[in-house]
Amino acid sequence: MMLSRTADHLYWMSRYLERAENLARLLDVSFSLALLPQSQNGARAEISAPLVITEMLDEYNRRHDELTPEKLLHFVALDRSNPASIVSCIRQARENAHAVRGKITAEMWENINATWIEARDYATRGIDNVGAFFDWVKERSHLFRGVTYGTILRGDAYSFIRLGTFIERADNTARLLDVKAHLLQVEASASDYYAWSALLKALSAYEAYLEIYRDAVTARQVTEMLILSPRLPRSLRACLEAICKILAQIEGDNGRLAQRDAAALLAQLKFASVDEIVADGLHDYLSQRLIDINGLGDRIYQAYLKAA
Repeated sequence: MMLSRTADHLYWMSRYLERAENLARLLDVSFSLALLPQSQNGARAEISAPLVITEMLDEYNRRHDELTPEKLLHFVALDRSNPASIVSCIRQARENAHAVRGKITAEMWENINATWIEARDYATRGIDNVGAFFDWVKERSHLFRGVTYGTILRGDAYSFIRLGTFIERADNTARLLDVKAHLLQVEASASDYYAWSALLKALSAYEAYLEIYRDAVTARQVTEMLILSPRLPRSLRACLEAICKILAQIEGDNGRLAQRDAAALLAQLKFASVDEIVADGLHDYLSQRLIDINGLGDRIYQAYLKAA
């Protein structure tokens, strides 16, 4: 059985890198939607969405007296004094990787270290092209996952790395869908089609949507795919299926409660229907799933990551 300290570093290394990628996706879609024709309140809601989703709004307001795209971009992407910024997430991923260099491959370390060096340069010189920066963050995250998949021994280290990725990904998908759905319900307009399309693109799900539904983008079908589809890599169900498989592969009996909770959550997703979700209220449903995901994260911490 792997030491809890080692497992914790591997788990959070991948969570922070996934979080950096998700922040880039979130900023990308928010900046795109803010450019659509809409009311001033609608544009402000889109720009502030990254702060709401990541629970950074209070901290932003404490530091800044107004909300502007430029200040938001610096705060969420580059501000090294903000522990939740993209640059800070990459730094924390690198620090966790450094602590377990003996458990990851040389290629993995070189990749994450190079990513941190480039991120630090961005924080110093600023961002000239926001689209190129968002693409860079996503590409570095993809590259790290590819290097990990192609080089690391299959064992507990690999399992904890993947576990961190899917817990973070499930949390992000639920948060992003919840906030975007709320904004669209508050101020429905002809631009909703573009807003839902932008959400799909933020989760790399637009092409998958067209392949599955072969239809115009609708709120109901987007909701169904992002929550219930077993085929979409970033859906809640796909993330929980991966988590259940990973937990079953980790050695030892410590994780029985975590396995039980993960299986219960997966069963709920398998047997849910989009009609029931919408009828009961999408916000309430997603709020409960976020509670479940965070509870599962706590179970994993108690079982594997907490120092004895």
